[in-house]
Amino acid sequence: MKTSLLNRLFLALLLVPALACAQTYPTKPVRVIVAFAPGGGADIVARLISQHLSERLGQSFIVENRGGAGGIVGTDAVAKAAADGYTLLFGQQGPNAINPSLYAKLPYDAVKDFAPITQATAYPYVIALHPSVPAANFKELLALAKSRPGELSYATAGLGSSAQLAAELLTRQADIKLNHIPYKGAGPALMDTVAGQVTMVFGDAASAAGQARAGKVRAVAVTGARRLPLLAEVPTVAEAGLAGYEAAAWHGWLAPAGTPPAIVNRLQAEIAAVLKLPEVHERLARDGLEAIGSTPEQFAAFIRADIAKWGKVVRDAGIKLE
Repeated sequence: MKTSLLNRLFLALLLVPALACAQTYPTKPVRVIVAFAPGGGADIVARLISQHLSERLGQSFIVENRGGAGGIVGTDAVAKAAADGYTLLFGQQGPNAINPSLYAKLPYDAVKDFAPITQATAYPYVIALHPSVPAANFKELLALAKSRPGELSYATAGLGSSAQLAAELLTRQADIKLNHIPYKGAGPALMDTVAGQVTMVFGDAASAAGQARAGKVRAVAVTGARRLPLLAEVPTVAEAGLAGYEAAAWHGWLAPAGTPPAIVNRLQAEIAAVLKLPEVHERLARDGLEAIGSTPEQFAAFIRADIAKWGKVVRDAGIKLE
């Protein structure tokens, strides 16, 4: 009985510093690393959330762009940073879930080197066709692709991108062949689809929706699990006839492995609260993003499952980057 009481007292004493740390954190500015160039989707969302975190926690959350090597440079910088809660990663599906399969060797371990905090967003792609394509909807597109194997082309933001993997998953589940045309960015991919240089694009929702409303492309399906508010009339791929299909990219907050759980949990609670703010929720929805705010445990499990899912697609498609 005395031993049990002593053990409980010992555990309580161990928790005191951690709780005190969480209550006082942060006591100085926090760096938020975005592993891509300024002005992109991840940068915009990171700055939106960081602004609110600064207001809520009384310390600056300073976004720092560290682009290079498909997100590897910035992601590795956080993996090797001090595990004190003052350097965070605003991560993405590419560096944190796809790169482990695309590259033979990475300078970081996508699972072991990070403490997941929360998934911030999920965002699907829009499958949009040039108006000249003789397919009024997704089912007709599949029929056309089956009748002309390898003739229809699709544009994405680049080789090994989340958009390409979404397309590769679709071709395997639908048993069709499409010709991939990689571009250096989502903008050029969409513009060449508008110009009729490629058949279709797996594009970001906000840009594709604007072109669809202007009649310059025909949006036939959304790759995610749910319809998008800004394209409410466009069905998901699963609704349109390919049951079980789902492909969505994501943003999420991570800290270096070993960051005190009390700090991780404090950050998760604050970020989740920011994501529930009406102005944040509405801003994300306008850009085709869904606010998430999962627990650290949920996000960790999600990342592991995402690595496994896209690893199989990468292997089946034979995609490799150096």
